[in-house]
Order: sequence, then C-alpha cells, then structure tokens
Amino acid sequence: MTRSPRPEQWRRNLSAVTAASFLGYTGFTLVMPFLPLFIVQLGVTDVGDVAVWTGLSLGVTPGLTALLSPLWGRLADRFGKKIMVERSLASFVVLMAAMAFVTRAWQVLALRIIQGLFAGYGSLSLTMAAESAPRDRMPQSIGLVQTAQRLGPAVGPVIGGVLAQLVGLRQSFLATAAFYAVGLVIVFVLYDERATRAAAPEAGDAAGRITFKNVLAFQNFILLMGVIFAFQFVDRSYGPVLPLYLENVGVASGHVALVAGVLFSIMACTGALGHHFCGKLLKRYTLRAVIAAGALTAAIGSGLLGATMNVWLMSAASAVLGVGIGAAMTAAYTAAGAVIPQGAHGTGFGVLTSASLAGMAVSPVVAGFVSGTGLWIVFALDVLFMGAIAAGVHWTMMDEPQMPDTQPVG
Repeated sequence: MTRSPRPEQWRRNLSAVTAASFLGYTGFTLVMPFLPLFIVQLGVTDVGDVAVWTGLSLGVTPGLTALLSPLWGRLADRFGKKIMVERSLASFVVLMAAMAFVTRAWQVLALRIIQGLFAGYGSLSLTMAAESAPRDRMPQSIGLVQTAQRLGPAVGPVIGGVLAQLVGLRQSFLATAAFYAVGLVIVFVLYDERATRAAAPEAGDAAGRITFKNVLAFQNFILLMGVIFAFQFVDRSYGPVLPLYLENVGVASGHVALVAGVLFSIMACTGALGHHFCGKLLKRYTLRAVIAAGALTAAIGSGLLGATMNVWLMSAASAVLGVGIGAAMTAAYTAAGAVIPQGAHGTGFGVLTSASLAGMAVSPVVAGFVSGTGLWIVFALDVLFMGAIAAGVHWTMMDEPQMPDTQPVG
C-alpha cells in the first residue's frame, strides 16, 4: 500500500536528505583532490607511480559503485531506503577515518575498494527525495538534492585546501569522517520513512518481483539511461583538456590553474541553478521539451567554449553549458521517477546511477585519447553528442503529460 506524504514531514525528509547529500559530497572533496599529495607523503616518489596509485584509488570506487548500485537499490526497495543510506554513511565514517592512519599507498587503494563495495547513498538520496515529496513536487525535490550534490564539490576543495594548510592532510581525513557522521545523524534523527509514498518495507515482496529486466522495460527508461550517461560524459570531458586548452589560447602559465578553477566553478554553480529551476520549467513545458532544450543549450555552451579565445566569453559559455546540463539532468531523473512503480524506485534509480557513473568513468579516458589529435575535437565531440541527444529525445521519447502546476517549495 502506498501513502501520501504528510504535509510537514515530507519537507523535513527532503531537508534531511539534502543536508546529508551536501555534507557527504562536500566531505568527500575535502581530501580527494589532494590525494596525489597524500600518496607522496606515504613515500611514493616517482611521478609515474604517484599517478598510477592516484588513478587506481580514484577510479576503483565509482567503478564498483556503478556495478553495485542496482543491487543496493533493489535491497533498499525490499528493506527500506533509510537503513541503506545509514549503512553507506556509517561505512564512510569508518573508512575515511581509517585513511588518516594508513602508512602505504596500497592501503589507500584497499580502503577505496571497500568504499566502492559499501557506497551508493547518492542514488538512494535521489530516491528518498522522489518518494518523500508529493508527485507534483518531485521535480523540485530531485532538483534540490542534485543542487546539494553539485554545490558540495564546488566548495569542498576550498575548505579542504584550508584544512590541509592548517592541520595537514592526515587530519583532513578525520574532518571528512566528521562530515559523514553529521550527515548520518541528520538522516537518523530527521528522516521518517513512514511519511513517504513508498510501500512499507514489510510490503517489499511486491518490489521483490521487480527485476532489472522489468526496470529496462519501463517507458523511456533505456533512452533516459542514455541521456544521463551522455550528460555525465560531457560534464566530465573538460577536466583533462580545459587547462591545456587555456594554455593554447594564450592564458599565462601562472594563471592557467586559477582560470580553469574559475571556469569549473562556474559550470558547477550554474549546473546547480539548472537543477534548482528545472521544476519551474516543468510547470510550463513537458519533460521531453526540457531535456531536449537542455541538450541544445549544452551543445551551444560547449561550442562557444571551444570556439573563443576570450576568457570572459569562456565564462559565459561555461554558464550556458552548466545551466543546460543541470536542467536536463533533473528533468531526466524526474521522467524516470514518474514511470518507475512504487516500491521499485531504489532499483530504478540504482540503474540510472550506474549509467551516470559509467559516463563519469569513460569520459576522461575518451577525452584524453581524442585530445591527442587536437583539443578542439573534444569540444566538437561534445557538441555532436548533445545535438544527437536533443534530436533523439525529441523524436523518440514517448509523450508524457505536462507536470502539474505547483506552488514553489516552501
């Protein structure tokens, strides 16, 4: 049996999930951008070896998470999302604290492997937001959590850099563990799983009949997986090439890191705005229209970014790119949430997370490979990719009703 969320509790649930997401994503980026420096502190001196240990340690967790997210989602459908998020956050508290005491690089890798086995709170947070809110507030709820997940990595490295200067990298891992611990307490105290539209855990036998094959058969679901993969692919394709591109267009070597950091921050912040305002767009336009328009906007932003040599125009292009990706991503998750049956959201969002993580993992590799021929190829590839997504969504996505008119989330 499904329930209608109580008027006040769904807002409390959404606040809990949003805060926990922000704390988790911020805490993670307190330390991970500085992992190469930590590997050096552990006694690895060869630059190539540092790069290998860092790459393996950073890549193994999202890789395992992509494989296991559907499984954790299905278990969440059967036993409850809250307990699964608490399990994941608690494991991160322990594992991040343990990072402060490692003495060898292989120990970092081992802990990251274990993290990959227990991760998954990101997709479950979206599931909890979708199920807590009334159906007509689902876009705003998903967008708010995605905004928190986007802003966390925007501010985390700044805080982490200050902490590393003040207390050192080892102690920064303890600060990260504290961020996760606060997020865990917030979910435990504030989130009430009884006040959701989901089936109660004890009624999970219905969810147990949902298989991964069933999920793929949901309306538009395979298309939406491709959409989410594509947006993550484009979003992460600039990391390996943007600093090099800035050097090529004449930015002074001493300013490249600063300018690249500003452009990445603009993308992150405007992406958060896109997430946040997607709900307002869906009051007037269909999900299909918002996704297609977001893809076209991202294509324009990517094209402008690769076509100009002016830093101010690059900043404007980064903003256009971020807004397009942010709005379209929220619309894509909302479209999926609208077709996934009650009791199967965990499984469905887990599969979507696998597509997202696959895009994150593949993108830097492809971008690094094709940029060897020419940096402009990455921008051109992104334009073509986004144009293809816009056309594909416009022509093949099945019609869906316009989202009901709603009042702003208060």
